[in-house]
Amino acid sequence: MKSFVGELKRHALTAISYMLPLVVASGLLIAIGNLMGGQVISDLDALTIPSALTSLGVFGMGLLPSFIAGYISYSIADRPGIAPGFLMGQIASFLGAGFLGGMIGGYIVGYVALGIKKYLKVPKWAQALMPMMIIPTLASIIAGLIMYFVVGTPIVWATDGLTNFITGLDQSSKVLYGFVIGALGCIDFGGPISKVPNLICDGLLMEGILEPEAIKVLAAMVPPLGITFSLVLSKIINKRIYTKTEVENIKVAFPMGLCMISEGVIPIAMNDLLRTVICTATGCGVTGAVSFSLGVGSPVPSGGIFVIPAMTAPVAAVIALLAGTAVTGFMLVFIKKRKTDADDIEIEEVEEQLDLSGIKF
Repeated sequence: MKSFVGELKRHALTAISYMLPLVVASGLLIAIGNLMGGQVISDLDALTIPSALTSLGVFGMGLLPSFIAGYISYSIADRPGIAPGFLMGQIASFLGAGFLGGMIGGYIVGYVALGIKKYLKVPKWAQALMPMMIIPTLASIIAGLIMYFVVGTPIVWATDGLTNFITGLDQSSKVLYGFVIGALGCIDFGGPISKVPNLICDGLLMEGILEPEAIKVLAAMVPPLGITFSLVLSKIINKRIYTKTEVENIKVAFPMGLCMISEGVIPIAMNDLLRTVICTATGCGVTGAVSFSLGVGSPVPSGGIFVIPAMTAPVAAVIALLAGTAVTGFMLVFIKKRKTDADDIEIEEVEEQLDLSGIKF
């Protein structure tokens, strides 16, 4: 069971890697177009460059169910799964099942295509037609009927229920759920745990709910920025909490953090994992709570500080980011143990023991 769940996760992550450039490009097009006063066009006579950019971005976002379904199916069944997967995404869009419908449709048609590929025996003369015609056609028929008549309506109900739940939250609930989304979204610094809430945020973005996406973007920057702030603060109060090696790693992690890449803090966190995770998760949670309660929304799912101007409330976004950064920094300075020169020597000895430079292949 555990291996099967891991397999499902692997297929989803493969699809997301293909889908992410479309999401980023479409989101930026919408943001740029909106900043220039554009809107979605319904009449070519009213076409302007800003409206063309906004409309192009909206069209791109409309492709997301097909992208996620097509590439999940591709990850499962290889090339024969691509076309049927895109068709399941179109069904999901038609039914109003959105991102969730696209994911489920991709899994269904992918495993159907894989089953046909493995178990359907055809004459030798027809084998060349299997990947190009037989598998895509049969998989589309079987999975399409399942989507239309079996799982489509329940998926729509689930999507509508989640949308109504998020949009119906009161102010106190937004603080709580914003904290949870923010904390979970960066608890393992871009690892498998954080992928789950972040995927939900991406799905809600497709439904026009922008606030969770803003939490994802802002919270991802908090761990490296918070650790950098703690380094500065520790120097001010003369409490050394990082070794020389960790300081060098922080210099690398900081610019990565500005670009929404949390993984740069992993080498630093691994030396004091429990304390670091507690501090960074708390800071991310504070950012999420402030961001959600102030109504910050992001039409762009990635980009770090460079997409803050495109958010619905840029000033509030900066406030949320600074709040989480400050909380993380103060907590780290308060709970981390003071470092000495002996700690530097210890780290250097470990690095010498792990030197693999003499290995030749």
